[in-house]
Amino acid sequence: MAEDATGTVEPLIGIIGGSGLYDIDGLEEKEWRTVETPWGAPSDDLLFGRLHGLRCVFLPRHGRGHKISPSGLNYRANIDALKRVGCTDVLSLSAVGSLKEELPPGHFVVIDQFIDRTFAREKSFFGTGCVAHVSVAHPVCSRLGDALEGAARGLGLPVTRGGTYLTMEGPQFSTYAESVLYRSWGCSVIGMTNMPEAKLAREAELCYATVAMVTDYDCWHEGHDAVTVDQVVKVLFGNADNARALVKAVLPVVGQNRGLCSAGCDRALEYSLITAPAARDPEVVAKLDVVAGRVLKAA
Repeated sequence: MAEDATGTVEPLIGIIGGSGLYDIDGLEEKEWRTVETPWGAPSDDLLFGRLHGLRCVFLPRHGRGHKISPSGLNYRANIDALKRVGCTDVLSLSAVGSLKEELPPGHFVVIDQFIDRTFAREKSFFGTGCVAHVSVAHPVCSRLGDALEGAARGLGLPVTRGGTYLTMEGPQFSTYAESVLYRSWGCSVIGMTNMPEAKLAREAELCYATVAMVTDYDCWHEGHDAVTVDQVVKVLFGNADNARALVKAVLPVVGQNRGLCSAGCDRALEYSLITAPAARDPEVVAKLDVVAGRVLKAA
């Protein structure tokens, strides 16, 4: 994170692209770079470049060619890699199914809450040797959410601000009974990838926001059986085009130099480390050099 003498931060925007979004059009000074992390390899090399003169880094969540399943993603490596190269903000773009009639295919939802139903994933950078408890009561950066909503409306995209993203394990889709249950909980959309991604971004003190892009109604919908794969794919790639336009529109807003995040995302670890300094495992601490370096050095 670049910071000048006045405390102003020069943002570096990280973009995580989901299904159908494997690159960003219009990037200048493009360069794919391999980034190594203590948590293993991220999904792919990172694409560095400039858009509107602003620095950004793109990571295809499933790798180019979509070769990694949701459960097989190395979420810790992905978030560490973005933090390691200096990202301050992360915009997540994800294909989802809709759990509400009023959120049809092609609709965008700027998520503000999650329900995590995953069970086969590493969900924290912390553990035995260095324990931390980070609040994720409000897991999305409201500042980024405001910017995304404004940019989407400016483009005339169909968008809803606020909604709950139910993250399932996958890779299978829901049973009908599960879909009905999640609707009864008031969830807006369902997907497979944004947890533990959002939790890890908070642990890494990164501002994070999700744009959920609806490709279809989940199996609760009476018209579900009439939906064909080619229709879903058509919506998927149409959403990807709109997502690229959204990224181009929102970057000048979130790319402005700023001070501390008004939502406090960049200070999430301030009072979260609970293991006494003398009791911390040096090997674990070494792996946290980037994710938690700010507070570990202070201690």
